[in-house]
Amino acid sequence: MANLELYELEGCPYCAKVIKKLDELGLEYKSHMVPRSHDERTEVKEVSGQTGVPVLIDHDNGIDGMPESDDIVEYLEETYGSGAA
Repeated sequence: MANLELYELEGCPYCAKVIKKLDELGLEYKSHMVPRSHDERTEVKEVSGQTGVPVLIDHDNGIDGMPESDDIVEYLEETYGSGAA
């Protein structure tokens, strides 16, 4: 089973896109809800160097703070979906 963590914000459409892909692939993940205020997002900044969400961590594959929903969805598909070797 994948060892995934997702930093997300409730109501964020970009986060929802990533969650949809995680669900499609049947992947479990640990969710970290971040505050609405970018100034209070210290935890996600420590992980990724920025305050935007979503941010994915995949401990099993050395991904320690991937931002950008499109990149995350593509990564999940290639790593765990039909694109997986």
